Amino acid sequence: MLLQVDGLRKSFGRRRAVDGVGFSLDVGEIVGFLGPNGAGKTTTMRMIAGYLEPDEGAVKIFNIDVAQERRRAQERLGYLPEGAPLYCEMTPWTYLRFIAEARGMKLEAARHAVRRAAQDARLGDSIQRPIETLSKGYRRRVGLAAALLHDPMLLILDEPTDGLDPNQRHAVRDLIKRLGEERGLIISTHSLEEVEAVCTRAIVIDQGRIVADDTPAALKQKHGNLEDAFAALTRGEERA
Repeated sequence: MLLQVDGLRKSFGRRRAVDGVGFSLDVGEIVGFLGPNGAGKTTTMRMIAGYLEPDEGAVKIFNIDVAQERRRAQERLGYLPEGAPLYCEMTPWTYLRFIAEARGMKLEAARHAVRRAAQDARLGDSIQRPIETLSKGYRRRVGLAAALLHDPMLLILDEPTDGLDPNQRHAVRDLIKRLGEERGLIISTHSLEEVEAVCTRAIVIDQGRIVADDTPAALKQKHGNLEDAFAALTRGEERA
């Protein structure tokens, strides 16, 4: 099993942000992680990625416990947070080289990794242009290339198409589907159209708990469409 999540709980003060979340994921699956704002999606993904310590529960990537062997586990995952920061005065090539070297890659290995990640992310000729001159769609591709740099088997993408125009969204969705053939992906998104277009499963979380885990087709069959499914499953008030 690529990913096993068991009983994750996390509180901030008196507020329980994540309350017993558990699921598994294998290679070839693209999971859409859905829920209203404040439902616990980003907190859950940060715990899976090892950027946030759970109060309870465990995350294992290829049976490696993220809390106990964080570095080993993180070598096997790529994480693209929402609004991932970039050094905009750099070109994608120099930025990705910097990230590769920060990961401890030697010169030739770093060059090979950058070429492969740039190709996977379809950066094309933009790789030699300053990041500040690139469209938002290509900036997201640079962030995705950085997440792919060490060739991880698990990708966690937080709002990968947020703010992109229709053409950019289409290109990123095609890329996600292609990457999902050889990896496992978790995608947090507010776009139900995106879930239907690229995801093999949909996990719906509300008030820190999983309220549905099924295929998009099955959710549509039960509720008529994904919009009605989302509305029926997430009746809690939006939280900050």
